[in-house]
Order: sequence, then structure tokens, then C-alpha cells
Amino acid sequence: MSLIAFAAGTVLMMQSAGAELAKAEAARLEACVAKIETDPENAYEDSLAWSYEGNRPGARQCTALALIALGNYETGAERLESLATSTDGGSMEQRAIYLSQAGQAWIMAGAPEVAVVSFSDALTMAPGTVDLLLDRASAYILTEEWDTALSDLDLALANSPGFGPAHQLRAEVYLNKKSYDLAMRDVESAMAADPKNIDTLLVRGRVREAIRLAEQDGIPQ
Repeated sequence: MSLIAFAAGTVLMMQSAGAELAKAEAARLEACVAKIETDPENAYEDSLAWSYEGNRPGARQCTALALIALGNYETGAERLESLATSTDGGSMEQRAIYLSQAGQAWIMAGAPEVAVVSFSDALTMAPGTVDLLLDRASAYILTEEWDTALSDLDLALANSPGFGPAHQLRAEVYLNKKSYDLAMRDVESAMAADPKNIDTLLVRGRVREAIRLAEQDGIPQ
């Protein structure tokens, strides 16, 4: 899931709190995050001005996300991790979101092994969350830890049967483990959930080619 989507989740949770301060902060965070998509430099400046007014968690989160959007992945990730462990970091679910955003930033920084730590910490706060399991599995795939990624994806699908993205990622894992029949089974499940998903179509093409080459070489499936 994207950083912006996770930020939107934070906004919704803050709104549900009901307090006037939380509502105002949620609205300001939403505006800041929206600006990140189109003008991250100005969003960063706005977040700094907001921080000077009281250093609220929403301001610190928006600063971190703006830094990530500007390419300062490690700094943004570190700030999100700090927010997740701060005394005013909010609920366990909110802290898990900060850590997940940090994990995404570590992946962008080319440090999937560090991302695994962030995602694992997030899962301790929100156990069994499907999106977090997929995030961590993606990081494990980048480090070629196929069996560990498979465990996360199996759990994700146990918690959310038929979830297309989980089937797609598991097909990728099975492909790399040379379990081509299992990979194709997951491709078919992913396509049943989203027939036009381009990433699934690409995985299907790679699985088909792997099967063709294996059959050509006489390798049993």
C-alpha cells in the first residue's frame, strides 16, 4: 500500500477520535498530504511551520512524508520510526501505520533488510494485518528469503482468502522456488480477483515461459 494511502488511514483514525483537536489535526494532515502529491517542497515548508506551532504528531508525520517524497528516504523513515515510539504517537494502530510508512521508505532507499524490521515492529502492534504481511513479504522477496515470504503470504491468505495481491506475490515466490504448478495456481487466483492487473499478467507470462523451458529440458513439474 502506498504511503499516501496509509496517511489517509491515519486521517480516518484521527477523525474517529472525536476530539476537536484531533479533527483539526486530521484536516490539516489531509491537506498537507494532498499537497505532497503535487508540491512536496511547499508541503515540507508547511509541515515545518505547523511543527513550530506545537510539534503535533500530524505535523511530524507530514514532515517525514514530504522528506520521503523529496527523495530523503532514510531521514523520512527514521522520523517515522521516532514518531512510532514517541509518547504522543497515538494508538497502536496509528503507530503501526508510521512503521509501515517507514518500511516503505526503507524499500525506496534500497534497504529491504531494514524495511523487514520496520514491518515486523508494525506487526507486533497490529498482528495479522494483511497489508503489513504483504509489505513484509515484499521486503523478504527483495532479499530473496523465499520461504519466509511464503509464510507471510500464507498467513495473509488465511486471514483474507482470495485476496488478489497476496496470490500475485505468492506466485512470484513459487516461481523463484521453481514450483511452477503452484505459481500458476496462484496466478489464476490473482486473475480471478483482478483479470486486468498488469503485474499479474506479467507474472503469468514469466510462469508460462518457465514451464515451457522446464518441459523442453524434461524437468518434471
